[in-house]
Amino acid sequence: MVKKIKLFEPIIGKEESKKIIQVLKSGFWASGSGIGNVKSFEEKFQQYIGSKSCVAVNSGTAALHLALSLSDIKGKEVILPSLSFVSTAHSIVYNGGKPVFADIDPKTLCIDPEKVIEKISNKTKIILPVHFAGIPANLTKLKKISKDHNLILIDDAAHACGASYKNKKIGSINEFTCFSFHPVKNLAMPTGGLISINNKNFEKNKKQLESKRWCGITDRKNVKYDVKEIGWNYYMNEFSAAIGLVQLKKLDSMNKRKKIISKMYHKEINLDNKMPIEDGSSHHFYWIRVKNRDKFMQNMQNVGIETGIHYRPIHKLSLYKQKERLTVTENIEKEIVSIPNHPNLKTNDVEFIVKNINKFL
Repeated sequence: MVKKIKLFEPIIGKEESKKIIQVLKSGFWASGSGIGNVKSFEEKFQQYIGSKSCVAVNSGTAALHLALSLSDIKGKEVILPSLSFVSTAHSIVYNGGKPVFADIDPKTLCIDPEKVIEKISNKTKIILPVHFAGIPANLTKLKKISKDHNLILIDDAAHACGASYKNKKIGSINEFTCFSFHPVKNLAMPTGGLISINNKNFEKNKKQLESKRWCGITDRKNVKYDVKEIGWNYYMNEFSAAIGLVQLKKLDSMNKRKKIISKMYHKEINLDNKMPIEDGSSHHFYWIRVKNRDKFMQNMQNVGIETGIHYRPIHKLSLYKQKERLTVTENIEKEIVSIPNHPNLKTNDVEFIVKNINKFL
């Protein structure tokens, strides 16, 4: 029987199970008001990353949608990489904005600051970098660009929970940072996301986001409340928050193990085109570039190793299709393969993966 090695796998133990049973028996499973485990998770995560405030929501997509909703981008442009999950672009369209795609750095696969400059127009309002595979984007250059052009910098940190940039945790640097806690992410929940806030208006923004995540409800006192603006049903549930509190306590140790695995891949895989080992990375997944991708992935599947593709570029999808070429992104699209990297992998699993990668190249 062929051994199956998954591309992603949540790291769970007895404590997560215990917390789920506690929530189940409590009868208090969810509340739009963000109390209970949700509030505790916000507070603990805020302390962990060192931000001014945090607002938990039910997905990374919701986090992006709400963060961008605080800026009036109707008819305005937002610059982002195309090599990302489609939610990054959707969040712009949800708010009436126009996605403008910039090319990426061929080494890190994060947005290239020089290409961002080329895309800036008098309609540009926001720069939205993605910390691809957990490697932080070049925030030094991006912050300078945003300051020079009076733009807002919001980062998509769906891959970067626990990552840091120049010894500061991702989530404590820009005005808004959006996290995802999907089951495949470094900090896993059944479903979840979060917005960290770091500007001078953080108290006001927190109240706005809390209202927007719960159908616009505000000024609630007992059973009475008001609604002053549109909102969505985006609040986090108690089960997710309970798991998140446990996952947060072991996030650094899980990321440390993922880094060890990444270093093994980087040292042992016989390829030049592979994910670099960068300071501060959360090592969400590990990518390589191969010339015969379809055959390579089939061969890996045949020996029980799951692989993936992150991602099909957004600008190649029908909804976002554009004529302008993104040369680096399109070249990488044809070759990129994600390979397993999660703390459940034992050293002999990693050695088996490396052996077969080198065999099938």
